[in-house]
Parts: sequence; C-alpha cells; structure tokens
Amino acid sequence: MSPVLKQVLASVTLAAATPGGADTDEPRTTGTPTLVVIGDSLSSAYGIRDEESWVTLLGQRLGPSYEVVNASVSGDTTGGGRARIGKTLETHHPEIVIIELGGNDGLRGLPIETIRDNLTAMAEAVIAADAKPVLAGMLMPPNLGPRYTQAFQRVYSEVAEATGAALVPFLLEGIAATEEGLMQADGVHPTAAAQARMLENVWTVLGPLASNHQPGNHQPSQHQQRTAR
Repeated sequence: MSPVLKQVLASVTLAAATPGGADTDEPRTTGTPTLVVIGDSLSSAYGIRDEESWVTLLGQRLGPSYEVVNASVSGDTTGGGRARIGKTLETHHPEIVIIELGGNDGLRGLPIETIRDNLTAMAEAVIAADAKPVLAGMLMPPNLGPRYTQAFQRVYSEVAEATGAALVPFLLEGIAATEEGLMQADGVHPTAAAQARMLENVWTVLGPLASNHQPGNHQPSQHQQRTAR
C-alpha cells in the first residue's frame, strides 16, 4: 500500500474534529423515493463545497428519480451510525441506505467483532425498514498488522453475505495512488476532482439497484428471502 493511500485512510480520523455534513432531521414530503447516505468525512464534503461531493453528484445523476439525503458526519464511527440510524430511517423512510462507516473504528483499532456487530445491526435495521442497505467498504494501512487489516477488509463482505446487503468493495478505489490532483493540499482528503471517481465506484453497484427499487419494483433482499424459507 502506498504512503499516499495510508494518508487517505488516516483522513477519516483527522477529520473527526470537524463536525459537519449532516443533513437536517426534517422529513421529506415530496413523495419521491429517498436514498440516504450515512457516512463520515469521505461522504460529508470535507474540505470541498457541498455541491462538489460525490453524494451531490449522485443526486444529480439520479435526477428526479430519488431524493438524496446526506446524513454523513465527519469523524463518525459505526457505533455512532448505529445509534442514530433508527431516527434517520424513521425520518426519511428511504428505499436505499448507503452505509459508509468503519474507517474511524479501524484506525482506532477497535475490535473487529464490534465493527461487525455495528455494521450488521445497521444493515438489519435498514432491511427491517423495508429498504436496501449498501455497504461502502474501506481498507486499513498495514501498520496495524496483517491480522487486523485482513480481518477488517473481510468484515464488509462478511456483513454483506450475512445480511444480503449490496457491497462496494472499496470507496477509494483508483484514487489514492493514481494521478496528481485527486488529493487535497493536506495530502489526506480527496479533492473535488476525485469525487466523480468515488461516485463511479458506488454507481457500479448502486445503478442497477436504484432501478430495481423504484416504487412498484421492490425486490426482497437475500436476507428476507432466506428468512421467509
């Protein structure tokens, strides 16, 4: 893993002192299906304008098909997301929820079991609300040791398999160690120019899913199908 990638991954913790990016708690009343992103600094437009973030670009791509709510907070953890996801679901009644959390947990060396339990609880809460969870995966720098970093990488696929959540393997794929101009001057946050690539990483998984989850096209998740058997 390149030094630049290590710095990017560290950005989640470094952004923790700068709250922001959370959407209001006002419910949506347009009748349009809603997609919620619940994440940390990588989704809360840290260091860039809100209109430049990958979440805003996602809203533009979806157009009138979905109302996109950015419920991301810089520095958030899976524990924080788990604590607030119930209210978020109750407020917005989404069709799809993108869960982009776990980086802070890993950089703090929190137990893999804790991360897995929190992500699982969030995915299951989304499913119980008759919505589809999407996990946006993250990687850890090697200085945490191969046992931890490998277990951390696996946790997203394990939760996806257990719950039927869709999985984006790595949100920052193709960004951290590529051409110049994709990192901010601090060397740890993706620039506005990198946001389109982050969107493409998500869209590969989300695009077909968004079409399937239009009103009238709701499909039961693998988890729901297994439960019904």
